[in-house]
Amino acid sequence: MGILKNTQKPTSQSKTQAKSASIDIAQIRELIELMEEKDLANLELGNHDNYVHLTRHVAMQTVALPQMSASASISPTAPTPKTPSGKVETSPMVGVFYSAPSPNDPPFVKVGQKVEAGDQLGIIEAMKIMNPLEATQSGIIEEILVSNAEVVQFGQPVIRYKA
Repeated sequence: MGILKNTQKPTSQSKTQAKSASIDIAQIRELIELMEEKDLANLELGNHDNYVHLTRHVAMQTVALPQMSASASISPTAPTPKTPSGKVETSPMVGVFYSAPSPNDPPFVKVGQKVEAGDQLGIIEAMKIMNPLEATQSGIIEEILVSNAEVVQFGQPVIRYKA
């Protein structure tokens, strides 16, 4: 148990009247048992003559997590995912990526197409302004990482080149 306060609220009564209205120790023990039973951290009780504030400090319990051995976590039959190795073009701003100038037109680039630095790869619409996404390098398009009309974030990969 932590803090135990038995303070009387100031009144205009004399000191002898205040002493007669004190709280019994047996009542405080009952309150402590109630706090432990109900798992309470704080308890305040009072009336016009008396006030009791009880605080219980509970030690934190730690839970041990089961540990896996290194041999159990690595499965020899599990395939390792292939990590893409080509360079990427990233979005220079937050906006909506469009792969074609209009819905009825063909896309600016397709997978397997060779592009030169400066070629237009798509459009990023930001605040109703259409900004061209241009290639910063020459290469062959391996993968288009975002869909048409998808929201892109600043620095998000949009196009991957073959390595």
